[in-house]
Amino acid sequence: MNNIKNKIKEILNSKAFRIVVYALGVLAIAFFIFEAGMVAGFRKASFGRDWGENYEQNFGSPHRMQFGKNMGDMGNLPNAHGAIGRIVGVELPNIVVLDGKDNVEKIIILDDDTEIRLAKNIIKDEELKEGLGVMIIGTPNSSGQIEAKLVRVLPPSGPNPIGNN
Repeated sequence: MNNIKNKIKEILNSKAFRIVVYALGVLAIAFFIFEAGMVAGFRKASFGRDWGENYEQNFGSPHRMQFGKNMGDMGNLPNAHGAIGRIVGVELPNIVVLDGKDNVEKIIILDDDTEIRLAKNIIKDEELKEGLGVMIIGTPNSSGQIEAKLVRVLPPSGPNPIGNN
């Protein structure tokens, strides 16, 4: 029995065992990083697909979303977790924002947990008006809309996020 314990200690303290453990650790970390990238890409692609499939329902237009010149152009997927632009429609509890980065209209869903701020002040959703610059952070839903966690109203004297007045 003592001989077995000594053999196990010898194996655990060997340089080869440490190299194998470190290699397995590096492989595990690389796997988790790869998997995180896959999950993020899948969520972004799913949001773009859901947004396109629900375009008519969300905006009442017969036009379908196109992802650039061909449907495989993944660089044109809309940002799934937020928007920065101007409010172009208000129908509480939802607002429609023309996202300056993606140049698409996004429906933003507001709820009781949504924090709306102007500078350091918390404001009410009734104070959101068309033409205000906003930055939204939220979570995409299966209908191609964004459930807002934070709406930051940009100061009127600040830069125009979409480049037009």
